[in-house]
Formats: sequence, structure tokens, C-alpha cells
Amino acid sequence: MAANVIDEPGEEIVAASKQARSEKRGPFAGIILFLKQVVAELKKVVTPTRKELINFTLVVLVFVLIMMGLVYGVDRLFAWLVVLVFGAPV
Repeated sequence: MAANVIDEPGEEIVAASKQARSEKRGPFAGIILFLKQVVAELKKVVTPTRKELINFTLVVLVFVLIMMGLVYGVDRLFAWLVVLVFGAPV
């Protein structure tokens, strides 16, 4: 499985963010700080192995099939109730 990674910002990111907030900078400084934080967060991303990816894909497909069956069953039940209440369609 994926490595246990604590989702906390790094100390250097927090320090840079506090420094940027304390100083009044131009409008582009906020954008640059945001992009630096985005890059730092993207470095934390763990790419799944092939086996994990196949497993996750199968879990999603099974879940979608179960939900499709549930929605289909409820739809058929409501259609049967409508016919029962209002009579056969003409």
C-alpha cells in the first residue's frame, strides 16, 4: 500500500507563508507563493504501483456496477408503483 505520509506543510513552507503575510508585497508575490506551495504539495504525491492501480480500478468498477443495479431496481420499482396507481399505460 501507499506509504504513511503525514499531510502537514513543511516548516519552510509555513515560514515562507508567515513571512509573506507579515510583509506587504505586490499582487504577484501571493501568486508566486501559491505556486511554490502547489509544487511542494505535488512533491508529496505518492504514485500507486501497478498492482494498487489495478486493485483501485476494480473496486471502482464493482462499486459503479452495484450502484447501477441499485438505481435500476429502484427505477423499476417506481415504474411498477406508477402503473399500479394510475393504471396501465395507453
